[in-house]
Amino acid sequence: MLVAGIDIGSITTEALLFDKEMGIVGYTILQTGADSRKTAEIALEKVLTYPGKGASDISYTISTGCGRKRAAFAKESVTEITCLAKGVNYLFPDARTIIDIGGQDTKVIRVNEKGRVVEFEMNDKCAAGTGRFIEVMAKALNVDLDKIGDISLGHKKDLTISSICTVFAESEVISLVSEGEELEDILYGIHRAIADRTMGLINRLGGVEKEVIMAGGVAKNIGVVKALEKVMNTSLKIYVEPQIIGALGAAILALEKAS
Repeated sequence: MLVAGIDIGSITTEALLFDKEMGIVGYTILQTGADSRKTAEIALEKVLTYPGKGASDISYTISTGCGRKRAAFAKESVTEITCLAKGVNYLFPDARTIIDIGGQDTKVIRVNEKGRVVEFEMNDKCAAGTGRFIEVMAKALNVDLDKIGDISLGHKKDLTISSICTVFAESEVISLVSEGEELEDILYGIHRAIADRTMGLINRLGGVEKEVIMAGGVAKNIGVVKALEKVMNTSLKIYVEPQIIGALGAAILALEKAS
């Protein structure tokens, strides 16, 4: 039985195929762009090439993410909070805290032993502390986005980025450059600022409850991961492809529906 999960985010869209016997069959990740409806369709077409199947072979499709209503071919749409919890529970059954830092928001989710959402906190009113925040800072510093995590690991000073607004934080970063601060130290300050803001959401839920899983594209940034582990005083578990967990959860829910 083949099912699909589509996660339409503000920055990227993920399509994932799941088989009852084989598990994850394949997935694809695309930039969402201006036409999220079209991107979702293309993502599904691309992922179907892995098993050589057609859309008619899919028993059930569930969409999630901020653009979930744009997937006209999906039989149902489910919130990303629920899908993230479902996907994490499949991969990490002992998970109790989920941190998801995406392009435009940050979510911290507390789940029980069955992978059901107990409570959550979400920062979706400002880009500060999100993937977009990192993109803006990387551009301001003229550094490759894929390299800033590794570069920050060489920091020697604990610089503080105090502004909670992305625009003001960018000005603060530019000022640090003009003052002659090292790139490694500035990047660490940026990553630490993200970690501190995320920790604020965790504290609203009563603190860290292990085991802690990190999902979302920012989980690929080792600088943010290390900064988070430092402020939480615990290690993070990260799936080999942290961006597909929402789509995976949607697919697992689709399998339950189809069954």
